Amino acid sequence: MDTVLIVKAIIVVAIFAISMLMALYETYAERVIAAFIQDRVGPDRAGPFGILQPLADGGKLFFKEDFIPAKADKWLFILGPAVAMSTALLSSAVIPFGDTIIVAGQKIDVQGMDVNIGILWIFGIVSLGVYGILIGGWASNNKYSLYGAIRAASQTISYELAMGISLLAIILMTGSLSVKSIVLGQHGIDWNIFYQPMGFLLFLTCSLAECNRTPFDLPESENELVAGYHTEYGSMKMGLYLFSEYVNMFISSAVLASLYLGGFNYPGMDFVYNKLVGSFGEVTGHNLATAIGTLTLFLKIFFFIFLFMWIRWTLPRFRYDQLMNVAWKWMMPVAIVNLIITAAAELSGKPLLYNWVGLAIFGAIYFGLFPIFKKKTVSAN
Repeated sequence: MDTVLIVKAIIVVAIFAISMLMALYETYAERVIAAFIQDRVGPDRAGPFGILQPLADGGKLFFKEDFIPAKADKWLFILGPAVAMSTALLSSAVIPFGDTIIVAGQKIDVQGMDVNIGILWIFGIVSLGVYGILIGGWASNNKYSLYGAIRAASQTISYELAMGISLLAIILMTGSLSVKSIVLGQHGIDWNIFYQPMGFLLFLTCSLAECNRTPFDLPESENELVAGYHTEYGSMKMGLYLFSEYVNMFISSAVLASLYLGGFNYPGMDFVYNKLVGSFGEVTGHNLATAIGTLTLFLKIFFFIFLFMWIRWTLPRFRYDQLMNVAWKWMMPVAIVNLIITAAAELSGKPLLYNWVGLAIFGAIYFGLFPIFKKKTVSAN
């Protein structure tokens, strides 16, 4: 078999394996960060510093009784977690985790597949993930599960609109739907976040909603819906639902890092590349430079994962009406204005200046005048 095909197959398997491993240890990181913020001792029993806690949790779920409610739709009940998990993993296929490596004289992308509609692939697959939640909520024959599933669907539709419009600004700037092309266009420190500060904040907020993270965790709010759409689930079926949420958080962090923080690009990368090639030769030096770029990307991913977890233990949950108001009355108008400002900036040839000036003007008008038109709350007394 061709060596290049073998290496490519190894890369694909490694990407899926890393996605699952990251999700596994995100549960550990969640516990540690929660303990730090709440000033208490975190997991410290399973292994040194509790690093085996995810394995203990997984083993516990694996050996739990596999229970299906008597009046549930058996096959749909089984299908729901599988759909949620598979869509979460498939979305990682087009994310570039590095530049290229040289094997047998050929350059191979450190990416599952480089398609020219990579962004559409990610958001198409992620959008299908809500079907796993809907199927599970419907098949459970439980009103709390159904309420949670309906909340998840409405939340996904609402926030994906704002996310899609904010993404159009990036596509307008770069002229490409390929994630790899967008990353390569951010060479060094010429990152998109400097040209799209408003778009970045919109995308980050919508990512929290897409991952059902606090303050957007309405589909599974414990104090309202028991456990939401997975109320009736136990054993590894519930584990797959929980696991898919952490995979989605890893993918969202990788997409944020790739679209706005340069992906595997970092300041001084040309200097590092030339030094490595000069010291170790073209092949080894090139591969080492790619490894450093991959490490840089993962550091950015770790930053976003920490940010997601920090927000969870800092902000309170929205009410459902507040959740919808944020999406339709705040996020959508801001996303549309951001797209208009980006279009004007591209026509002017000064995208950096126009985007920041436009952001400042719009922020002053929107946040300055909007409270004037809000209804005043009348005291009951």
